[in-house]
Amino acid sequence: MAAAARTRTGVDEGVGLTALMVAAARAIETHRSDALTRDDYAEHFVRAVPATADWPLHPRDVPDGEADPLWGRLGRYLALRTRALDDQLLWSAHLGARQVVLLGAGLDSRAFRLDWPPGLAVFELDRPEVLAFKQRVLDRLDARPTARRVPVAVDLRLDWADALTSAGFDPAESTAWLAEGLLRYLPGAAERRLVATLDRLSAATSTLAYEAVIGPEPAAVRDNPVYTAARERIGVDLLALFDADPRPDTAADLTARGWSTTAHTPFEFTRHYGRGPRPEPHDALAANRWVFATR
Repeated sequence: MAAAARTRTGVDEGVGLTALMVAAARAIETHRSDALTRDDYAEHFVRAVPATADWPLHPRDVPDGEADPLWGRLGRYLALRTRALDDQLLWSAHLGARQVVLLGAGLDSRAFRLDWPPGLAVFELDRPEVLAFKQRVLDRLDARPTARRVPVAVDLRLDWADALTSAGFDPAESTAWLAEGLLRYLPGAAERRLVATLDRLSAATSTLAYEAVIGPEPAAVRDNPVYTAARERIGVDLLALFDADPRPDTAADLTARGWSTTAHTPFEFTRHYGRGPRPEPHDALAANRWVFATR
C-alpha cells in the first residue's frame, strides 16, 4: 500500500510489482510435478505487463530450482502460503461461511480456481486500478468464476465498510476473511482500524486468516539473499515496501474482542504438506506467522 510511481499498467510500481511477483511464483508452482497449488491464471497477469513479460513462469526457467533465493525459495514459500490459505478458506466455507472477503485481493484468482460450495460470494477488495487491470486480463481469457464474484474498489487505509455493504455484503452472515500478505504494507494505525472494522462486520463463527511478522528483523536477516535477489533482479525492494511502524499485536486485539487465535510458522506447513522451504541461518522467512482466528 506504499506510495510509488505508476507503470503503464496503471498498477502502482511497488505493490503492483509485488503482486506480479506472487503471480509469477504461483505460475511456476503450477507447472511443478509436486505442485502445492494450481493457478492457471497467474501467468497471464505476468505476461500482460511489459516490465514483467520476461519473468520465469515455469520450473525449467529457474536453473537452480529451489536453491534460487527468489523464484526457488521465496517462490515456494508463496506457493505454500497460497495452499495453506486456500485450505483455510475452503474449510470455513464448508463449515457454513457464505461470504469470503479478500482484503487487498491483488491478483488473487480464488474466485475462479477453487471449488466453492453453491451460493457463496467472494468479495475482492483492492484499489480501483488494480481491479481494473485484473478484469482486463480475465476478460481476455473469458474467465468464469466458480462463485459469485464481487470486486469492490476501496483504499484499505481508509474507511471501506460502507463500500463493502453497498456491494451486497451481509454482516449477519458468517464470513471467511483473508488478508494474505497485506498487513505489513499498512501503517500500524490502519491495521488497527481494519481489524476493528472487520470485527464489527463479523457474525459469530466468522474466520480470519492473515500473515504477520514478529519483531524487527536484524541486519543479518535484512541482508538475506531473498531480499537482495528481489531488489536486484526484478526491482522489488520488499524491505522498503514494508511499513516501518511498530506492528500492532493484532492477535491479542482479536482475542480481546472475543476471537480465538492460533499462530503458525510456515515451516509447520512444510512438514504438513511434505513440501516447501525449511529453516536456514539468518532466515527472511523465520519471523513470518500465519494466524488463523475464529469468532
